[in-house]
Amino acid sequence: MLPFAAAALLLAGCGSNRDADLSIATIGAPSSPFDAGPRLSPAAQLTRAATVEGLVAFDAEGRVVPALADRWIVTDDGASYIFRLRDGVWRDGSAITSQSARTALQQAIAALKGTALAIDLAQISDIRVMAGRVIEIRLSQPNPDLLHLLAQPEMGLVHKGRGAGPMQMSRVSRTARLTVIPPKERGLPDIEDWKDRTRNLQLTALPARTAVEQFNRGEVDVLFGGRFEHFPNARLVGISRGTIQLDPVSGLFGLIVVSSQGFLAEAENREVIAMAIDRENLLQQFGLDGWVPTTRVVAPGLDGDLGTIGERWAGQSLEARRGAAAARVSRWKAKNGGEARLRIAMPVGPGSDMVFDRLKADFALVGLDLARVGEASPADLRLLDVVARYGRPSWFLNQLSCAAKRGLCSSDADQRAAEARAAADPAERAALLTEAEVELTTANVFIPFGAPIRWSLVRGDVAGFFVNRWNVHPLMPLAWPPK
Repeated sequence: MLPFAAAALLLAGCGSNRDADLSIATIGAPSSPFDAGPRLSPAAQLTRAATVEGLVAFDAEGRVVPALADRWIVTDDGASYIFRLRDGVWRDGSAITSQSARTALQQAIAALKGTALAIDLAQISDIRVMAGRVIEIRLSQPNPDLLHLLAQPEMGLVHKGRGAGPMQMSRVSRTARLTVIPPKERGLPDIEDWKDRTRNLQLTALPARTAVEQFNRGEVDVLFGGRFEHFPNARLVGISRGTIQLDPVSGLFGLIVVSSQGFLAEAENREVIAMAIDRENLLQQFGLDGWVPTTRVVAPGLDGDLGTIGERWAGQSLEARRGAAAARVSRWKAKNGGEARLRIAMPVGPGSDMVFDRLKADFALVGLDLARVGEASPADLRLLDVVARYGRPSWFLNQLSCAAKRGLCSSDADQRAAEARAAADPAERAALLTEAEVELTTANVFIPFGAPIRWSLVRGDVAGFFVNRWNVHPLMPLAWPPK
């Protein structure tokens, strides 16, 4: 079995040349590293974070570190974050000032309108210029995850159409070539022998099987972007080529209901889907030892989780659950006539094929017929697979809110979540978030499976890569060759 932890297979490296460019592949469409807009693909998140830094950033281990701001303080009440910007310049040579940073930050937030990340940032009430290189972010209510949010790639600050680095990107056909910007060009002290201390990166987006084959042939040093639908491809890696790395992430992995017609019109019928699924065996063919299924909308054990919500149908066997679900389907068919047929949209890939076959068999046992359609086709259910950006219940609730427009939603859950954001007392806030989860669970608009799956392939001699719970793997640390 493959342990669902830092590494699945610890294998020998191939001894790459430290002076050569590091070749990186990411799974995705060929143009995805160059995507723009508020909803970035995983490949675009990599290149955006490398070329457009924000006030803070993530390091290779997923920790928040200085970027445009070299230090900061948080007031005792948690409602004000004061950042001192580093002494440096934008790419056009103009000084990084609090005024220019404020303008860029306001633009970044405005660009996120209509996204779940905008809801996460909703507590920002004001951005103030305090001095030449000092900026203050004021919050309507304390948000202990603000730094984590500001480190997201989408929160990179753009000045006159360009980011401040630390890398610059050029496009050569379908390949993104990333080069570390010399410190002197960023308004920082010069470093002797700079060119000898860094290496260039070549990043290309490829189909999953092609990317794995290139890794196997030694043409790629690092492969990013692995998800559940690609995971069977990772098992093709030769034993002398590298390491399969699994990030211990949390997030939303399950089915979002997008149709309110027919069988899915009633919440109790939508519950039938949740009752039918054998989560314990859903990913059995993947060979993942340690993957933990859940029936909860919010991942168990997070900060702010009161622990008062347990797994659904505790103490009831799967057979008994399915028996109750089958009775509901039978009653609905008798009343409405015809078949209870549902369409599910899923990504392409061998992992998706395995999961669909399991779901189809599970649904059939309660009298439901499941058909698979493409991701762009009309559907009744869609597979949702998103990694949490921070570890609190509010992230999960924001992702499934009506404002996020992913599918069916609960206005009652949204109301409780809004009240939680406005609550000054932490205990009251936690209680309201718990109520919101209950409302969302009762509405049965999202059917959870368990934690998402995120994996990478990394050669044994590549430095600058670490697994982490956020699935963030910045490119800059990979530009430092191993000594």
